[in-house]
Amino acid sequence: MKIEVKCDVENCKYWAEGDQCVADSIMVIAHHDNEAANVMETACKTFEHRE
Repeated sequence: MKIEVKCDVENCKYWAEGDQCVADSIMVIAHHDNEAANVMETACKTFEHRE
């Protein structure tokens, strides 16, 4: 099953035209105790700075 993942972080090495994330897998974490109440309490751990 293919899932479309959108991302607007253009300086990530996995960012592609059309705000597409082209990473093989995505890791998102919660900042507090593995639970998040809203989007601001999460972070993408897949991010790698584009050289």
